[in-house]
Amino acid sequence: MPRLITVHRPEQIIQQAHEYVKSYILFPSGLVGLICLIGGVGGLGYQLIATDSYTWDTFYQSSSLIVLGVALGVAQTQYHQYLLRRFPEVLAARMRRVSTKQRGKAKKEPQPVTIDHPGRQFIPLAYVAGLTILVGSAVAVVLYGQVNIVPALLMPWAGFYWARLFFWRRVVKMG
Repeated sequence: MPRLITVHRPEQIIQQAHEYVKSYILFPSGLVGLICLIGGVGGLGYQLIATDSYTWDTFYQSSSLIVLGVALGVAQTQYHQYLLRRFPEVLAARMRRVSTKQRGKAKKEPQPVTIDHPGRQFIPLAYVAGLTILVGSAVAVVLYGQVNIVPALLMPWAGFYWARLFFWRRVVKMG
């Protein structure tokens, strides 16, 4: 019996890539961003009301942590949008791989789609640098002594995830 070959049309690939973005970037970014924002603002509220140590320096430092998170979130979103424009088959392949795992099919794993663009070798380094900047800035603010540890750790992540959510929202239409 002849084997059926699945041919993916460009429209299907783009649609699958958009579904991947909605399911695995937008939804988690909104949820994690909301949790981080509530925790960070709650920690700042606690610092304002219970410890009476909220100063203008606290405001400036916590605001700068959010702005730093937004900047790194925008940078990552720009890179992922570049991948969507130039290599939508990568995101579509990720969506297909997840959907076949969920259905429990015992298919042979297809070869992963490679991403080949200038500067590709620096992407892992950029991710490590971004993570180091986010955590390092939170630690520096805590050591400086104006922001408590909970808001210092959560505020940059809130900015990061909310930036991802809002900058993807314009590209991938919901509904």
